[in-house]
Amino acid sequence: MLKKPYVKKLDQIEDITVWIVDGKYIRQNIDEEFTNFGQHYRFRFIPKHEFWIDQEHGAGEQQFFIDHLLVEYRLMSEGVPYDKALVKADEVEERERRKAELIRRVESLKRKGVIEEIHEKLIKKYSGRIKVWIVKGELVRSLFFIDFTEGGHDKVYHFIPENEVWLDDDLSRREMKFVLLHELHERHLMELGWPYYKAHRSASKIEYHCRHHPDELEENLLAEKIKNG
Repeated sequence: MLKKPYVKKLDQIEDITVWIVDGKYIRQNIDEEFTNFGQHYRFRFIPKHEFWIDQEHGAGEQQFFIDHLLVEYRLMSEGVPYDKALVKADEVEERERRKAELIRRVESLKRKGVIEEIHEKLIKKYSGRIKVWIVKGELVRSLFFIDFTEGGHDKVYHFIPENEVWLDDDLSRREMKFVLLHELHERHLMELGWPYYKAHRSASKIEYHCRHHPDELEENLLAEKIKNG
């Protein structure tokens, strides 16, 4: 009589129980094709509302396997063939792995003082509690986010330190003030709890207004500095 391969319960996701199992035992006694993880629609010997993850794999990867299994299980339960469900599940798993790697890399770089290398010049006139930095845009794009352009702040980009606004050094000095107005206005609203899309729309409106009334730009910039503290 075969023993049950369960090692311990890892998680419960609605009606799905996630188990750590003895993968070696399964491969020797049930199905040699079982590898890192599996679910019922791929391996029929797995009960319908269970995910199995081999104990031989480190805890750091288990969440990625669960992300994968959730997609694979849902699609295959709807009749999608395994090969097509696998592609979609692989895409989700890979995206989550990249996200986690970026977060780890950001934390590592912060510890190594890379942020100090990115900072180019503090704009004291518009800095208070919130520090406004001109940064090395090329370095930001290389290390963190390839699509970083013009500017950003800590409420949108997790790699920007708390209470900082960054301006790309590729910006012309004329453009820089309009971008700063946008970022300060948007950041203040997001700190108040506004969702990004609403804060961004409001910031775009004030930026557009000042581009057509440049004599009001300086007054609005100083007002936004005060709002941000």
